[in-house]
Amino acid sequence: MRRRVMSMLAGAILAASTLFSAGPAAADTPPPEFGTDWHDPITAAPPVTKPHTTSCEVTVAEAQFKDFTPYEGTYSPPRTCGAGDWGKVVLRLDGKVKGRQYDRLGYLRIGGVEIFRTSTPEPSADGITWSVEKDVTRYRETLGRDQRVEMLIGNVVNETYTGIIDVKATLTFYAAGKSGDGKREQAPPDRVLPLGDGTTLITPRNSERIVAEVYATGSGGGCEEYWYLTVPDAAPYSCKAQDGPYREVQVTVDGRLAGIATPFPTVWTGGWSNPFLWYVIPGPRAFDIKPIEYDLTPFAGLLNDGRPHQVEVSVAGRPEATTGWHTPTNILVWQDEGSGHVTGRLTAHKAGDLANKADYTPGSPDRQHRLDTTGSHRLSVSGYVDTSHGRVRTTVTRALANTSVHRWTEGESTDALTSTWSDRETVTTDGRAVRTDRTYTMDGTTTLGAGDRLRTEIDLGDRAETVRTDHGRRTARTVTDDRYEGDATYTADVPREDRHAVGTSRERYRVYGDGGCYDRTLATEQGALTVDRLRC
Repeated sequence: MRRRVMSMLAGAILAASTLFSAGPAAADTPPPEFGTDWHDPITAAPPVTKPHTTSCEVTVAEAQFKDFTPYEGTYSPPRTCGAGDWGKVVLRLDGKVKGRQYDRLGYLRIGGVEIFRTSTPEPSADGITWSVEKDVTRYRETLGRDQRVEMLIGNVVNETYTGIIDVKATLTFYAAGKSGDGKREQAPPDRVLPLGDGTTLITPRNSERIVAEVYATGSGGGCEEYWYLTVPDAAPYSCKAQDGPYREVQVTVDGRLAGIATPFPTVWTGGWSNPFLWYVIPGPRAFDIKPIEYDLTPFAGLLNDGRPHQVEVSVAGRPEATTGWHTPTNILVWQDEGSGHVTGRLTAHKAGDLANKADYTPGSPDRQHRLDTTGSHRLSVSGYVDTSHGRVRTTVTRALANTSVHRWTEGESTDALTSTWSDRETVTTDGRAVRTDRTYTMDGTTTLGAGDRLRTEIDLGDRAETVRTDHGRRTARTVTDDRYEGDATYTADVPREDRHAVGTSRERYRVYGDGGCYDRTLATEQGALTVDRLRC
């Protein structure tokens, strides 16, 4: 079932940031089934906060994407609103598309730096519009100079797939305020260095903090788009991977493991064989590809020697000789203004063994096949740098774990997964620590029943808790919790007008802890928005 349905519905994909709807208000009476139009895409995520200061807007790109030809142009920063020392910079993408089209992968690069990675919603016959905003202040150094621009949302337009993706990308620059407007916990990096297609890195010799950010995604229409459902070769299933579904994004410096992380199990807007789940409310991060961050500061003493070093990103567990993973990488650098050369060294490095066990239990015509997977990995790295303001010691520890149970029937007419991923990271700098506990969950079942009625029920979770301490005393705590649930049914292998689709979806996005509260819930029925409630 999965091979047949996914080949019919799955497309190429990827994502962006806070999504707003320009559609109508919540409906009093939803339609009995999906029609030719539905509410514009919307998420419950909080909008990007903006300072109450002077602002300037610059159009970065404006294009219609019909094929895989990138938009190429130039960019010049505004000469007012702070002239480079901006309090905040916000990217906005406005898009529209109508007809029939898959979800499509996209990116925006300025000066070779990838500042935005996105996918598109799937359109209605009558057409949809959507807008996405993202805080891109961290790229302030790149945006402060004239740059070349490249943008692409790869697309195919023909007699069947008629949707032309029409987008406009703008940057709004806000001057720094005098009374807290535009303040950040940490200043943006002094340099942003794109790795591009290579792996060679030369950092400024006075770098005192170095962070790699990787926009890692499994995508492209093949099985790595659904990497969490892959099975070992011995199991009879349509998506294979020698070592099963465990994936881990790794960074090495000169061949030595420097960072590990769990990739987010993004479900795109054609995912799980059922686009009716995602027409209005996408799953978590489906329009917000957050880069994975790796603190490489313990390696700063090594990297600051003025020589080229090899920094490589790879995906552990990915089948050999397969495509489908994208890992564009930027290196963020904070420099010591009082020193021309910051020295230091790596003082400790302890990498545990990567544990990955996938146990397959054969099924029969009367019993489901089952794959039980457990995986884990730990890494601890310490180092110091001698700066103009003294020696700074940094320790980074990270612990990953995954458990999943995958069940399916002969022919895959029923396909179910229950999985949990955890990624705990602690960065300690001279007694001050930031601990981030990330938990991702997926619980879904797709069933192809009588009359080719395909039903998908799915719950997704994206939770992160960040705790800051100073020599053991807690100074701040923030929790972000994004929950999605959906249930949609339609008739497969028939024209759109004969699918008689019905479906509900719901998202609750909460931010709480020290410093305020945000709590918004959205719900839909048959494409109509029925609930939009803000509690705080």
